[in-house]
Amino acid sequence: MGTQEAIHNTRIVLASRPQGEPTVDDFRLERVPVPVPEDGQVLLRNHHLSLDPYMRGRMNAGRSYAKPVEIGEAMDGGTVSEVVESRHPDLQVGDVVLAHGGWQTHAVADGKTLKRKLDANIAPLTTALGVYGMPGFTAYVGLHEIGQPKPGETVVVAAASGPVGATVGQIAKLQGARTVGIAGGERKRTYLHDELGFDLALDHRAPDFAAQLRAACPDGIDVYFENVGGTVFDAVVPLLNDFARIPVCGLVAHYNDKALPAGPDRMAWLMSQILTRHLTVRGFIQHDFIALYPQFLREMGGWLAEGKIRWREDVIDGLENAPRALIGLLRGENFGKVVVKL
Repeated sequence: MGTQEAIHNTRIVLASRPQGEPTVDDFRLERVPVPVPEDGQVLLRNHHLSLDPYMRGRMNAGRSYAKPVEIGEAMDGGTVSEVVESRHPDLQVGDVVLAHGGWQTHAVADGKTLKRKLDANIAPLTTALGVYGMPGFTAYVGLHEIGQPKPGETVVVAAASGPVGATVGQIAKLQGARTVGIAGGERKRTYLHDELGFDLALDHRAPDFAAQLRAACPDGIDVYFENVGGTVFDAVVPLLNDFARIPVCGLVAHYNDKALPAGPDRMAWLMSQILTRHLTVRGFIQHDFIALYPQFLREMGGWLAEGKIRWREDVIDGLENAPRALIGLLRGENFGKVVVKL
């Protein structure tokens, strides 16, 4: 469709900064004129929007690894988008690209930033927002560069039914590791074991979760892929083997906290564990390892084609439902990669 057919751009902006858990009142739906591309730019029609835990951090004003969303600005987010008007020589009308179009139906992008055209014959387009995109790449590089599991080692994965955790566990299995997945609820636990092939799967909501984890890891834990924090982390630490590796890509259990738990006693305890067990703990953002992205596309593309990696999507219909979906995601109510169909 051309710009003359587009009446307006529907978008959701940040209306106020949350204090603790976000509410729907922290967002506002607006209709504004469709933006006009300049030389070197393209106009995109966004078809699918990715919702991810990092978006909660963008709603805060404080320092982070990326610029916060400003009040009145469209919420940030990855998109599967179609080029509907092009003023860039390498992009044609009808091209489908992986973009950062945000929470809106239309966006203008600099053509040179749109480096990945999508082909539904290779993989379903929405996988570019999940297993074959940023979450999958996060799993790949965190395991490849930091976790480095060896055959026979025990890998424990938090939030294992989500797009990052599910991919971590399956890659670890391909590398010969023993995998223990942690998720919330019996349905997710069963999915990890029966459909994704984790050796064991545990429900962190179980009253005896710590005892179950101890029984599941009789030889200790060699790699713990962390993206949750909270009580799960507390149960894991006593089971870590000497020289265990902990890739840390998120702390979703704390994203809605007004202040992170702290204190000299807890910090001293953590530091003593890191010292006496010779632990490697590294926080990372997937972009730290962006040089590996072409390698990831080749290797993950092969695994997907061969059916060695599986994925699940939680599809939400309608941009207007994105705020409630993000709130639910932060509560752990989603089952799989959350994608909003616009």
